[in-house]
Formats: sequence, C-alpha cells, structure tokens
Amino acid sequence: MVGPYKDLLRVALLVVDDAERALGALESCVDRDARLLVGALQDNIEMALGVVDQTARRVVQNERVPSDEKIVSIFEPHTDIIRKDRRDTLYGHKVFLTGGASGLILDCTIEAGNPADATLALPMLERQKALYGRPPRQAALDGGFASKDNLSAAKSRGIKDVCFAKKRGLTVERMCRSQWVYDRLRRFRAGVESVISWLKRALGFDRCPWKGRRSFGSYVWLTVVAANLKVLARAATQ
Repeated sequence: MVGPYKDLLRVALLVVDDAERALGALESCVDRDARLLVGALQDNIEMALGVVDQTARRVVQNERVPSDEKIVSIFEPHTDIIRKDRRDTLYGHKVFLTGGASGLILDCTIEAGNPADATLALPMLERQKALYGRPPRQAALDGGFASKDNLSAAKSRGIKDVCFAKKRGLTVERMCRSQWVYDRLRRFRAGVESVISWLKRALGFDRCPWKGRRSFGSYVWLTVVAANLKVLARAATQ
C-alpha cells in the first residue's frame, strides 16, 4: 500500500498548492463572501497539511502516530478516536449518562479523548454529590467501571450498594448487602441501556448533524432535555 499512498500524497499536495493559489487571489478581494472563504480555505489547507504529515509518518516512515495527534476528520476536527472493547474503532465523543429511578436523566458528561471507563466512576459519583448535595444511596454501573479501588472508594463515600454489571473478580457480598439487591440494581442498569437505545432510535442520539465541538455539546444536551420533557409529559398524563 506504500506506493498508492505516495501517489495519493502527491495528489493531495497538488490540491493544497491549488488552494494556496486560490487563497492568494481571494485575499485581494474586498467582497464579504470572499473574505469568508479566505478563513474557511485557510482552515482546510492547515487541516489537509496535517493529514498529509500524519499519513507520511504512519505509512511511509512507519512511525506510530499518537491518537491525540491524529486528524480523523477535516470537517469535524474535534472528533476523537474511540476504541470499543479492543474490537471496534469508532469516531465521535464518549458521552456518559446518569439515570435515576424516576426515569429522568440526572446528569450527562461529554469526555475528551478516549478515557478508560474505570477512571471515570468516582468523578461521576462525585458529580452526583455536588449536584444533589449527597451521594446516591445505591449505584449501578457498567462492567467497564468495575475495580476493587472504585468499589472501596464508593463505599467510603457512603454508597451502601454498588453494582457493577460485570463482577471482574468482585463478589456480590462485597458490592451489595444481598444477592436480591444486586439483581435489582443489575436490572435497573439494564433499564438505563434501554433508555439509551430509545434516545438513539427516537431522538437522534446516535449521530450529531450539527457542526463544531460546541454545537455537538448543545445537540447532546438538547436531546437529554427533550428526553426528560417526554418522561415528565408521560407521567403527567397517567
């Protein structure tokens, strides 16, 4: 593949040369639309050169390019590379939702990069305490958050029952007061998964059509607000 990649890089640099010549012509224009094009073209030239550089390093020079240095989208440069279960590679941002027994979404965070779930368990629990003035009495988390340190830290903060969907060496007795409590919390977490599925199917949570990092955050939060309004409306009509 090195040969075809070199040909592709040559074509890309020719396109950049053409763009730079067009940029020089536009910079002498006083028309408002031309000035807008100057900014957009400058950004695209910079991004294209970044893609050429990382491709040459990775393919031609056989260099390992760190994920945080990679440009994976010229049109959405804020996009992160997300490795899921060491199998799939996805592009976007990690979004973490916290749900309550009411069915409402209580909190939402949008993470930068691809942090391990295990590193986020305590910050998310601390956010609940900051938002509501006390830690939750019980917590049910996905298996990726499971660790002995996270369990001990959660218990030390007054959380009586902590259920990880995958035990990862932890016993039910250490996590919860009984098997019955563990099973209830595990079913509750499965219910949160169904809420996420509903957000994707009914409210477009699977793909953000808005451009830019700030707009991405706005889209996510508006989806959360819309979901909560639907839950409240449903409760009011019952």
